[in-house]
Amino acid sequence: MQRVLFVCSANMCRSPMAEALFRNLLQQRAMDGDWDVASAGVWAYDGSRASEGAIKALRLKGIDLTRHRARGISLTMMHDSDLILVMECNHKEALQAAFPKLSSKVYLLSEMVGMNHDILDPIGGTPADYTDTAAELEQLLLDALPQMEGLIQAGKEDQT
Repeated sequence: MQRVLFVCSANMCRSPMAEALFRNLLQQRAMDGDWDVASAGVWAYDGSRASEGAIKALRLKGIDLTRHRARGISLTMMHDSDLILVMECNHKEALQAAFPKLSSKVYLLSEMVGMNHDILDPIGGTPADYTDTAAELEQLLLDALPQMEGLIQAGKEDQT
């Protein structure tokens, strides 16, 4: 089982969208049984719903995000994950500072495709901002899948 955790600020927009989009991608490729996918927020309020904009953006893709509830990041989540993909540099810095022994698991999502940029937070933006973010996440995840698998495999080999 490969375990990936998507992390953003409040676990209300980007990371739940990434989680749901990645699950959808895995289902389309009949790979969903091989992965455990979750999301959390660096500064989340546990139990908060996904933002309305995120719910609507994913509804356009046939994905239901209404059951999502935000969770704050924890040591257990960090430890149990093989790969932690964050949306912004400040998320990466915060996690590496808070969990230095696990910092080698933390990457920007954009790093999975050879880039180094933040995924902009659509919170408070227009519906188009949310659909643009969802489209960016979906493309990144599609392109990143081979790199994600490689990093997870390399990490597991290092542990043996």
